[in-house]
This record gives sequence, structure tokens and C-alpha cells, in this order.
Amino acid sequence: MADCGRENVVMEETMRTETDEIRDNLKYLTLLSRDYPSQAAAASEIISTQALLKLPKGTEHFMSDLHGENEAFVHILNSASGVIREKVDQVLGDTVPKHTRAELATLIYYPNEKLPQLKARCTSEEALDQWYTETLLRLIDICRLVSSKHTRDHVRRCLPASCGYILDELLHAHFEDHDKDLYYGQIVGSIIENGRADHFIVRLCELIKHLAVDKLHIVGDLFDRGPRPDIILDLLMRHHNVDIQWGNHDVVWMGAAAGSPICICTVLKTTLAYHNHGMLEDCYGINLRHLQRMAEQFYGNDDLSIWMPHTDAARGPYTRGMLHRCAVMHKAISILMFKLECHVIDRNPDFQMQERDYLRRIDWEKHTVKIGEKEYPLRDTSFPTVDPADPAALHPDEQLVLRKLVQSFRQSEKLQQHVEFLYAKGSVYHIENGNLLYHGAVPMTSRGTFAMERFEGRYYSGRALMDYCDARARRGYYAPEGSAARQSGQDFLWYLWCGKLSPLFGRSAMTTFERLYVEDASTHTEVKDPYYTWYNDEAVCRRILAEFGLPGASHIVNGHVPVREKNGESPIKGGGRLVVIDGGFCRAYHEKTGIAGYTLVYSSRTMSLRTHQPFESAEKAVKDNLDIISQKNILETENHRILVEDTDEGEVLRERVHDLKQLVAAYQLAGSLRLGAKTTSGKESATAMYLVFVKYLKKKSKFWNILRENGQNRK
Repeated sequence: MADCGRENVVMEETMRTETDEIRDNLKYLTLLSRDYPSQAAAASEIISTQALLKLPKGTEHFMSDLHGENEAFVHILNSASGVIREKVDQVLGDTVPKHTRAELATLIYYPNEKLPQLKARCTSEEALDQWYTETLLRLIDICRLVSSKHTRDHVRRCLPASCGYILDELLHAHFEDHDKDLYYGQIVGSIIENGRADHFIVRLCELIKHLAVDKLHIVGDLFDRGPRPDIILDLLMRHHNVDIQWGNHDVVWMGAAAGSPICICTVLKTTLAYHNHGMLEDCYGINLRHLQRMAEQFYGNDDLSIWMPHTDAARGPYTRGMLHRCAVMHKAISILMFKLECHVIDRNPDFQMQERDYLRRIDWEKHTVKIGEKEYPLRDTSFPTVDPADPAALHPDEQLVLRKLVQSFRQSEKLQQHVEFLYAKGSVYHIENGNLLYHGAVPMTSRGTFAMERFEGRYYSGRALMDYCDARARRGYYAPEGSAARQSGQDFLWYLWCGKLSPLFGRSAMTTFERLYVEDASTHTEVKDPYYTWYNDEAVCRRILAEFGLPGASHIVNGHVPVREKNGESPIKGGGRLVVIDGGFCRAYHEKTGIAGYTLVYSSRTMSLRTHQPFESAEKAVKDNLDIISQKNILETENHRILVEDTDEGEVLRERVHDLKQLVAAYQLAGSLRLGAKTTSGKESATAMYLVFVKYLKKKSKFWNILRENGQNRK
């Protein structure tokens, strides 16, 4: 009898705990019951979610410092840094010739471009039908492999509506009771006979690429130098799962779209320096007519040799007139930018950039500029719009040009869409599945501690500094028009571009003025933050990880500073805790780094670094099946295959299972008390369930008695 009494007490306490938890979450459970209006529906979702937790984690793909190189980006995105080719080789094996596997991989990368070329080689209808059959069957097998990490429900959601049912049948058919070749042959034959082979080939190629990579991480710097950042942004906006960690080249464009005059001038200066202003005009609709007119008026007869843009012979030819128009605008916008820098520095003493108002440090009679304690002769002494008595004052023509430019940037619909996407999907840093991602640096001191920085009357360092930078950057775009908060945020976006303790820049200064106006190369030096020395120390990397709440076995994924592999530098730092994936994706860096960039692939089995050689062109890739030559280096191999339950997504799903189990318990409790009202369909009504528990709360003492009686009866 005593044991029975103790068991009753334990049962009563257990039921009391469960009902207390249900009571505390009653409103949430009521909302959840709208999606799962019966015990059976909730239980079914629990079963599906628990099955999903046991699948392998999806593959994550990391890229950084794209800098507008759209063709190389598209190829690496389509090939998933070699993952697609690995799947092709895995499925087809050595029994299929290497050149045939290369052709099939190229078809998957560029189906619309490669398909006509391959079809043209078929000399008869019979040969074309045979090629269609062979290609469709191979693509189906590859698609079956890449879909094996996903639930059937997820694969179905990825299927195109126009042919989803047939593809679902091809991917998930079972062959216990019928011959696989016969079954596939009948369906594929029907596809070819009805003239739908091209459509299905393209859709299968797109599906393979979609399923091969679960998540894309872009670790900063989409803009500047390369020809078409707009194409990159368009593709990212269509990607199924992407996040972005802002780089300093991104935030200055974000500031320009917000209407910041200093950010607009900075964007234009960089764009003109690389003769890429055609992209601004043609793709973003930015009107440069007023700038060009003013530039010709004041600087058209100047010696423009130091203002000539960087050019790429592969993107030429360039006429003398083209180069002159670019150079004269380059000079005009640079002088306007240097004036506006003085204004921003004056407004923001916290930026500690007072020594960089160089127009005020020019000796107009001697034609020298004072940098530090030394004077240097100026390479260009023509400043027709500068008043020596007030060098930062804007000339009336400059004021007009600036108003027109701000209006043009603010009214560019495409630019606004891209920047809103950057804000929605982007941040200063990101943590996912044990990896810490950021573009630049966590500012540090020479002693290896986190640098302390003062903004708006408060001090920040480490993660708190990164969080502050993220929040203030958003002010620049989303604070009310004309407000002090909006201007403060826009000024800060410029600081993130070039400030000495900016986590996105990580250098002592942006020496743009010195490079243009001073011959002495010693003034051009941009001293790297001590972070770039300390990140070679494993203990420091572990301390950074701990600052962000991650265990020491996690990884930091960093971009921003190109790794000079040709000089023997390794992208792997801090005893393997940190990996730099900026290896010179941009053409402008290939000579310095000796390669064309790194990417990172994190699958359920390994984390691997991919080293890429320069990419010639998409046209060459399609015509000659030329892939980017890549080298794969395994950074880590997991002792066991990582499952969804081991990831951040798994944690969310487990919480969901817990909530659904509470909902099931609520349905059971309501039913056991025979208080649950029924809807006309026989399902428990959410409103009725809510009323049940309200009634329970009001009659708590009576309720415990009922529970006790029920417990004794069950016993």
C-alpha cells in the first residue's frame, strides 16, 4: 500500500508538472493548434520532424570577396566549387570516359547554353533520341544521389510545377516489383516522344544544383573592381538559402543607396578608377551627365595622367576619348569626396580621423601637403573648385552635381532592391553550425586583447563592438528621413568603409589621397590591425570564438585580406581554427596572390578548402568544357557523419518537437477530462481547447481532484 501511495504521488506530481507547462504556454499552443488542429496532425508532424533530424546535414558553400566578378562567381556557384563534378564522377565512375563526364558536368552548370551545342552533334533523329535517353537517365541518377540528403517532401517543394509530378516519380520510384530500365525507359521515351526532353534536361540540371548545396554563405565584398556586381546580386536574390556578411565595399554602397553624399562620392571614385561607370549608368540607371559636364568645365584641360583608370585588356578596347571622360570625372569626384570627408570628420570626433582632412593641410603657395610631421610635394596642383580660405566648402556647381547624384542614387529602383536585400540577408557577423563568419577583423591591440572603441559616449570591444556596428549601420538606411539618427548612421557606414578600428576595414587608414597626390610610397602604407598578426595564434583564435559563445573546436571563416599563396602564405591560421577564403577572386588581385581565390565546402563528412585557378570565360567553359582548375584540401574529417540533429537547424527542430509534444499532451488532457469541444469535422477546436484550459485555471482545486481520481483509476 505504501509503494502504491508513493507511485500515485509521483504520477500526480508528473501530471501537475505537465499541466503547469501547458498552462504557461497556453496562448502559444492555441496558436499552434491552428496549424495542427488535431492530435493526429500534431503527432504526424512530430514523426516527420524526428525523421528529418536523422538525415545528414546539408552541404554549406562559402565564398568571399567576389568584387563584381560575375562570370567566375556564376561558374563557382554552378559547380559548387567542384561538388557537382564529384557527384558526376561518383555516379558514372571510370566506365564513362573522362571527356563525357566533363561534358555532362558542363551541361549541369550551363544547361541553356550547352544543350544546343550537344544536340547539334547528333546527325540523325535516332542519334538525338539515343543521346536524350542516355543523358536523361544519367541526370536522373545524379539527381537521386544529391536528393538522398533531403526528405521527399523537401525535394517535392524544389520541383518545378511544370514537370514536378513526373520528376518526383522518376526520383522516388521503387523497383521491387518491376524492372528499373523498363520503367525508366517508358517514361523517358514518352518525354522524348512528346517533345519535352529539352525542358526536362534543363529542369533536372537546375534541381541538381539546388539540392547539391543547402546553404550559401557570402563573406563580404560583392562590389567594386569587377564589371557586374548587379548580376551577382540578382542571382543571390534568387538563391534558395543565402546569408551575407557585409564587407567594407558593401557598406559604402549601402550608404550610397541611403543617400549619403560621402558614400556616393566614394562609390563613384572607385567605380571610375576601374572604368566601370558604364555599369552604374546602364544597370543601375545612375545619371552621370551633370558630373561629366562639371568635370569637363573645370578639369578638361588638366594633365590627367594620374587620374587614368585601371583597365583590363580582356574587357577592352578603350578609346582615348573613353579614357579621358573617365579620368576627368575621376578627378572631379575625388576632389568633391575629399571635401565631404572633412565635413564627416568634423561631425564625428569619435571617429578619431582629424588628421585626415588633407585639403586643409595643403600649402597652396608651396604646393605641398603636410602628412604627419613632414611635407610632401603634390603630384597635381590644379584645384579650381577649392577655396584656399575654406578648402572644404563646396563650389555651387559641385552642390548642384551632388544634389543630382543623391537624387539619382535614391531613385534607382534596382539599387534599392539590392541594398534592401543586403540589409535583409546581411550582418556584420554570422554564427552557424559551429562556424563564426565575418569579413574583416575583430579589432585588437598590440597586446592581443580586444581593442576598446568609444562611440556615442559608450565603450565597445569584441562582440559588443560588432553588434554596435551592425545596429548603427541599419540606422543609416532605416532611420526617418532627415533625422539626426539617419545622418549619424550614414556617416558610420562611411566609417565602416575606411575607419581605423572598423571591423570591416581593419587597417590604420585608407590612403587614397596619398596614393593619388604623393609620390613617396612610404605614405601609401596601410598598417594592418594587430588582429592580422594575432590570428596566427591558436589561443587567440579560441579566445575570439569564446567571445562569440563558441567552443574552441569551432572555426572562424574570414575574408578581406588576399592570401599571397605564391609567396608561400597559407590560408589556414591559428592551428586550423581560422581559415581565410580571400585568395584573389578579383582579376585585379591575381598577380599578387598567384591564384583566383579560395572557397570552402562543409559537408556532412568533411570541411574542405578549394583553391581555384583563374577562370577564362563562361563562353570558353561552355565551348570547351573548361572547368576552373581547383585543388581540394581537407581541413577536417568528422569521426561520424554530421546529422541534422547536430546542427543549429536541429536545435530549432527539437524545440519544435517539444512544443508539438506539449500540444499532443494538451489534446490528450482535454480528452481525458471530457471537456474538449468538437468541431463539425470531429477535430478538437482551438477555441474550444483554449476555453477548456481557461475553465481549468478558474477551477484549479477541482481540477487537481479530477486528475488524482483519473490517476488512481488508471493505476
